[in-house]
Amino acid sequence: VQLVESGGGLVQAGGSLRLSCAASGRAFRSIAMGWFRQAPGKEREFVSAINWNGGNTLYVDSVKGRFTISRDNAKNAVYLQMNTLKPEDTAVYYCAAAMFPRFGDTPSDYNYWGQGTQVTVSS
Repeated sequence: VQLVESGGGLVQAGGSLRLSCAASGRAFRSIAMGWFRQAPGKEREFVSAINWNGGNTLYVDSVKGRFTISRDNAKNAVYLQMNTLKPEDTAVYYCAAAMFPRFGDTPSDYNYWGQGTQVTVSS
């Protein structure tokens, strides 16, 4: 599975961004997808995940109510809509794929990773 993220950039606090992750390779419909982020000097942190059919989603507490994960299996894509962004959301955001039946909130749950996209939120 190859994963390519897009949609990162520079935004002011309170603004919005929509990250996209395009997947190619093995059957996307059998894959759970997740978003992680890593700020300079910090460990990679779970942000959100969605199971193979979109019926189950997970969020880290710090983004609940602000971020929304979704997927389009027809387009082999997963999205992260980020609203009301804060400076502490600044990080490199990574898309990750977990082969069925894996699904969770730790990096070890995921088999494949994208290269990351930078999100910078200015105060």
